[in-house]
Amino acid sequence: MTFVTVSTTAKPRSATSSAKRVDAVPLLDLHRQYKEIKEEILMAIDRVCASQQFVLGSEVEALEREIAAYINSEAAIGCASGTDALWLALAAAGVGPGDFVITTAFSFFASASAIARAGAKPVLLDVEAEMLNLDAGLVKAKLQRGGSYKVRAILPVHLYGQCADMDALKPIADEFKLPVIEDAAQAIGAKWRGKPAGSLGVSAAFSFYPTKNLSAYGDAGIVTTNDPEHAEHMRRLRNHGSSRRYYHEEFGWNARMDGIQAAVLRVKLKYIDGWNQKRREHAFAYDRLFKEAGLVSSKNDAPIRPLTRSPHAHHVFHQYVVRAQRRDDLRKFLSDRKIGSEIYYPVPLHLQESFIYLGYREGDLPESERAAKEVLALPMFPELTEVEQKWVVESIAEFYS
Repeated sequence: MTFVTVSTTAKPRSATSSAKRVDAVPLLDLHRQYKEIKEEILMAIDRVCASQQFVLGSEVEALEREIAAYINSEAAIGCASGTDALWLALAAAGVGPGDFVITTAFSFFASASAIARAGAKPVLLDVEAEMLNLDAGLVKAKLQRGGSYKVRAILPVHLYGQCADMDALKPIADEFKLPVIEDAAQAIGAKWRGKPAGSLGVSAAFSFYPTKNLSAYGDAGIVTTNDPEHAEHMRRLRNHGSSRRYYHEEFGWNARMDGIQAAVLRVKLKYIDGWNQKRREHAFAYDRLFKEAGLVSSKNDAPIRPLTRSPHAHHVFHQYVVRAQRRDDLRKFLSDRKIGSEIYYPVPLHLQESFIYLGYREGDLPESERAAKEVLALPMFPELTEVEQKWVVESIAEFYS
């Protein structure tokens, strides 16, 4: 596969005063977005209050139709969070006690905890070094080796807003007759070869947590699927296993979406493509500014190394993440200048204390462990300004000068 990289042979330049000093640059600023859509948001909330349909109801049903149309899937099932969305997708696919699900070790905790919640065990595999998504070669090797356990599904994560390598993963899933369940929590609007994230497997889980590209004013999630039986099953599961009030066919969960969250999301959905495009433009601006500052190169010893992007992926940059030398010192330097940053993620899943029972040890998954020590997310949101980006890069250049 051919990848797109950012490279130059320049060396880091000394810091200058070319960038305008900015008092603070937040990692994310939702105040700016709210100012632009405040009237629409308040009207939508008032609509729900007037209807008194606070849990599920017509707003949730409308959002489900609109998301299904946006993703090009047959159905969407609104729920209380992205974590619930993952659990619903797994349960509807038949994942349960005694099963195993293959997923990445480098992701948010919910990618693996939802598997445990379904009663199964996560099989945590390493990531490939370029994009930090699940390494398809390791998936195939694991399945070929077999073993005494029963793998029920493959759960790739579209990390940071870039789809996992579906060209490699889908044939493996087909060969071993396994469903692919997408963790698309960070990838609303992303695509692989022009096909939307959320339509690439049997089902997909999205998160609308307030930090996401499409964000609620609280917690919410949704599952998309092309399987009508799965859709109906998930609708029961999110509502205590009930398809009609007070009659329960199975044990489910209280995973229902609030009407207010659905109404807010319906307003924001109209803007998501434009917001995602602004994120892409900011990412390309970072690329250019880092190159001009001499901070990137084709060598592994460059101070800053942006992650590789596949030419087949339409990246929506939920986060703009780089690998940085002396990452923790750099982060403190930026913090002292009131420049926001975050580490996604400081501890790989296989080394989390709660997963000690899986038997992994430090050194088992080296790429995930290396990434945890190097990655740094920089300010990224649609309303970010060029002046702010220049100050971020100028500050990084000063740190390394």
